[in-house]
Amino acid sequence: MSTVSISELASTAQESAKILSPDAVAFLRELHARFEPTRLSLLEQRRKRQQAFDRGEFPRFLPETQSIRSAAWQVAPIPAELLDRRVEITGPTERKMVINALNSGARVFMADFEDANSPTWNNCLEGQQNLIDANRRTIAWRAADGRQYQLGSTPAVLFVRPRGWHLLEKHFHVEGTPISASLFDFGLYFFHNCRILLDRGSAPYFYLPKLESHHEARLWNDVFVFAQQFMGVPAGIIRATVLIETISAAFEMDEILYELREHSAGLNCGRWDYIFSFIKKFRNRPDFVLPQRGDVTMEQPFLRSYVELLIHTCHKRGIHAMGGMAAQIPIRDNPQANDEAMQKVRDDKLREVRAGHDGTWVAHPGLVPVARGVFDEFMTGNNQISMPADPRSRITESNLLEIPQGRITEAGLRRNIDVALRYLESWLRGNGCVPIYNLMEDAATAEICRAQLWQWIRYGARLDDGRLITAELHQKVLTGLLAELRGTMSAEAYAASKFERAGELLCEFTGGEFQEFLTTKAYADLV
Repeated sequence: MSTVSISELASTAQESAKILSPDAVAFLRELHARFEPTRLSLLEQRRKRQQAFDRGEFPRFLPETQSIRSAAWQVAPIPAELLDRRVEITGPTERKMVINALNSGARVFMADFEDANSPTWNNCLEGQQNLIDANRRTIAWRAADGRQYQLGSTPAVLFVRPRGWHLLEKHFHVEGTPISASLFDFGLYFFHNCRILLDRGSAPYFYLPKLESHHEARLWNDVFVFAQQFMGVPAGIIRATVLIETISAAFEMDEILYELREHSAGLNCGRWDYIFSFIKKFRNRPDFVLPQRGDVTMEQPFLRSYVELLIHTCHKRGIHAMGGMAAQIPIRDNPQANDEAMQKVRDDKLREVRAGHDGTWVAHPGLVPVARGVFDEFMTGNNQISMPADPRSRITESNLLEIPQGRITEAGLRRNIDVALRYLESWLRGNGCVPIYNLMEDAATAEICRAQLWQWIRYGARLDDGRLITAELHQKVLTGLLAELRGTMSAEAYAASKFERAGELLCEFTGGEFQEFLTTKAYADLV
């Protein structure tokens, strides 16, 4: 029998022992034994595909799966409680956030172990306990000022996003090998909650992040089939929405739905990670340098094409096509600025509902009424799912690869450095969902910032005033920002912060060879 060990750096609190019960650990051990070899093989396929991109090849619609794309099939019927998903809220698994999100008026809350979570051991295990309590309807929280938080009478439907296939949970080893973070997060949630949910007439629902191929979707489907058998629950109860947030996955949407067809809850436009992927996958091409983040809007042709193809594909297969995130935060002390921010949210959601999306994401409870108002007005039914008039999409390979146009300004350069620095500092302190300049930032936006900085420095991009973007210019701006931060904090507070370490990491991310994921490199600081 394989052995399991928990890092001595990990918490051994009584709460942890409840989550990592002997039966739960046995389930995790089985998941690792059965699926770790396939996971490693798929990560090797990712590396080989990147090498092909580095040689100048582009992703394409796969000729070997043409029969799947052209065949008339649909995914399994939608469960009744998932028919209407017009507004979904996302956030970390922190206890107060879970309660507020479930009470927000959104139809769905996606509890996030991935981009909105700094994966400290306590965050991961406490998050699991919070979700168990939420599903038992016993979750409550008392603030320091005495305010009580508890669930209302009609909470949102809960989805869970485990970490991606590329990540490890280094606090939990099987035979001396760290377990896949995907299997760890999924396994603990499913083990502890599947029967609770079934007894209440619900089921376990998931969001699957950062898939790069339909083979990776097949692995998730195999995990679902085994997990249901292991727990002795009916086949097909699990439903999962896949985030299309890599450029390679955009060319395999039909195939991804097909692999998960008995467990599919549709696709989602994970647009921030998608922009990051566009930079990352074509990082060795100087002709693919992107403008500043603020100019890479959803009006850019490559993003409009991505949205159109996703909606067409989902509706052809009888399932939801979910829109992207509105990251704005209500601005309480500036009514004019708040009105402008809320108008941006309305405009974004109006674009999505008119494009044909069946629902959308927000990052703050205060945005739920705004997004819901737009979808209530323009989406009169539960969703907009219907067979397209022409089953063939008009989107071509070249449409998905069209390079966006725009500027690079000094303000854009500074904002990228500033946001990446502030986010990294917070992440290193254990907070993965960070309000910065009235936007709720997570790892995806930090990834865009640091990837753009790397790209601009590597290929000698120029600011709109003609100045060359160099490592020296980056260092000058970073040094200035750190000095400004020191000036706004006490010496003790600055010394206790992680800003110096965040600055070191940011320099590492923007020089040398491209780092695949910010969170993989920085994770060493949490273990």
